[in-house]
Amino acid sequence: MKYFLLILPVLILACGKTAPKADAYGNFEADERIISSEATGKIMTLSLEEGQSLEAGQVIGAIDSVQIVLKKEQLQASIRAIIAKSPAIGAQLAVFEKQIASIQQQLSTLDREKRRVENLLKSDAATPKPLDDINAQIEAAQRQLDVIGEQKSASNASLGVQKSGLLAEVLPLQKQLAQLDDQLAKCRIVNPVKGNVLIKYAEPGEVTAFGKPLYKIADLSTLTLRAYVAGDQLTRIKTGQDLKVQVDAADGATQEFTGKVRWISPKAEFTPKVIQTKEERVNLVYAVKIDVPNPDGLLKIGMPAEVYFDSQ
Repeated sequence: MKYFLLILPVLILACGKTAPKADAYGNFEADERIISSEATGKIMTLSLEEGQSLEAGQVIGAIDSVQIVLKKEQLQASIRAIIAKSPAIGAQLAVFEKQIASIQQQLSTLDREKRRVENLLKSDAATPKPLDDINAQIEAAQRQLDVIGEQKSASNASLGVQKSGLLAEVLPLQKQLAQLDDQLAKCRIVNPVKGNVLIKYAEPGEVTAFGKPLYKIADLSTLTLRAYVAGDQLTRIKTGQDLKVQVDAADGATQEFTGKVRWISPKAEFTPKVIQTKEERVNLVYAVKIDVPNPDGLLKIGMPAEVYFDSQ
């Protein structure tokens, strides 16, 4: 009986030191992205391993692009052939320009001769016939100048239509070239976001297709703890608030982190089955997302954690 009296206070004291109960429970998650192929063909290189850290914009592989390159060269040759058939408008119109310049020079000479004959007639040193002949020559030259001008305009219009037609043939080929350039760019496997490779779905030498997954990546430098709180707890938290987060550590200890509330659900839902007791699972709760920095990589996706709203 004496031994019982000694042990009883010790038990009472131990029960009095029970750790405070957490305000919320949840599991860590990350923004996981599946990176898929944007081209079809044989994977020539794919330099990544599971767990590897990748930077955004980092080139990590390539897909066979020989057929695209050959098709591009074929289109470029077709464009050069069409351009070669394009008329040299300037050279052909230069012929008319020379004819026009020659006739204008002739008209200038006839005009000087006309003034000279008119002066002779005023002094009765010439007859009217030479003046009539010069006027006839001027009229003929002017008519010839008008005809050449019309021929030049008609030729210019015809050559312009011909060249426009050829350019119309080149334009769709240029669009096809742009498409091929885009396809060539997509044959380079470029990592779009910073993060760590979670799962690798493909290997070099395999044949991939557009939309086929290559790997899964997530930024593990900050994980999101999705926890659930009851309606009467909402007044104790707000967006941007710092909270204490604890996870299990070795030898039954716990490790503490500081997280920041990023999002609070505006709609209630039934407690997920992973949360505590059957009684708690039928209660309506609100989901909360808490961003927790993870610089040392100690936190893992799916790891459970406890949340404390106030300092304990």
